[in-house]
Amino acid sequence: MTSYGMLINTKKCVGCYACRMACQMANHLEPTESFISYHELEQGKYPNVYAEVVPVQCMHCEDAPCQSVCPTHATYTTEDGVVLVDENKCIGCKYCMAACPYGARIQIEKTGVIEKCRFCWDGQEVGNPPKCVGTCISGARVFGDLDDPESELSQEIARTNAQPIAGNLTKAKIYYVR
Repeated sequence: MTSYGMLINTKKCVGCYACRMACQMANHLEPTESFISYHELEQGKYPNVYAEVVPVQCMHCEDAPCQSVCPTHATYTTEDGVVLVDENKCIGCKYCMAACPYGARIQIEKTGVIEKCRFCWDGQEVGNPPKCVGTCISGARVFGDLDDPESELSQEIARTNAQPIAGNLTKAKIYYVR
């Protein structure tokens, strides 16, 4: 079985926002709307101080808190582990926004639907790779099948000891190298 996930290497990320812009264009988002946000963290000790850029997006959690609170079941998980939103069922109640520990949900101005990263899901399958991965100029993002030990993603997670951003309480499928 396939379980899609992603690795984001913050040591390679240069904070150029190319992934965010590609995502906005692919999803027809307004300039004020984005599925990817950035946190800039000061790391190190003087005189060896640097800024670490941490892109944050939907973690596609196995135990997705946003899914469990959705009163209309608009939020659901595919067999491949991708958390999606059925815009025809979403009533814009924002329960999922409140439940998401990563702040990864936004309300689309034009429709009122609460949306998030879909790994560039086109109705049949995920993008291969998603736009954010394909446009990353520094190669900081890797996408693939977490269940395939031979996939580039699985091998890179093992090689770099990548971990989910805040432990793994929600069984997040986005791994970070920090």
